[in-house]
Amino acid sequence: MRPFLFLATAVALTAAEPQRFTSGPTRVALVELYTSEGCSSCPPAERWIAARKGDAGLWHEFVPVAFHVDYWNQLGWPDRFSAREFTQRQYAIAEAWDTGSVYTPCFVRDGAEWRPAGEPELRANPAPAGPLSVTLDGEKVIAEFVPANAKDATGRFEITVALLGGGLVSKVTAGENSGATLRQEFVALGLTRRALAATGGSHRAEFSLPNVIVKSKEAPRAMAAWVTRHGELAPVQATGGWLAP
Repeated sequence: MRPFLFLATAVALTAAEPQRFTSGPTRVALVELYTSEGCSSCPPAERWIAARKGDAGLWHEFVPVAFHVDYWNQLGWPDRFSAREFTQRQYAIAEAWDTGSVYTPCFVRDGAEWRPAGEPELRANPAPAGPLSVTLDGEKVIAEFVPANAKDATGRFEITVALLGGGLVSKVTAGENSGATLRQEFVALGLTRRALAATGGSHRAEFSLPNVIVKSKEAPRAMAAWVTRHGELAPVQATGGWLAP
């Protein structure tokens, strides 16, 4: 597999007022799609997740993120949204399932392998999880998570933030999807993970937005954020929303 060259680009989001995204007290599902523009089986999955843009539960019941992996790039079409970091994330999830194999398209809901069909249940088990709030103030992210279980007050948690692109169009001229025009939403453009510090029953962190690390000139349209226990990938709470233009 040939190495992939990241394009690190600073993101300038200059909304006049800080933007705040919050989950509420019950659990919100994180729905991940691992995909590639070089995979002939992926366009239907990409259309399915793009169609979630009109769902009433978007951001409040589920948060979608499409990660483009890079292991299909060697077949003739270099996916401009792919990143080695996203591939490594999929392998880490596969290891948690006690398997070393990965595939596309692959849906993951709350850390578990998932296959949507018919009228899928997108939302998580609506059990109390505690509110997660993420405030975006210019380039600064301020995150706070209050676990529902008091026993977790001193636990160790981490937060992951992803910048998402939307309205993306690619005219594929090589590989398995040669001749196709792909339209995509909720595409991960950048990703960062930070530890949360326990302070009086809540867990907080302040950090900078992630850089855009894929070959895209389009500005991010949304942000997704989710909390995990230290060293784990399965989320305990998630939130997200559209970014102000």
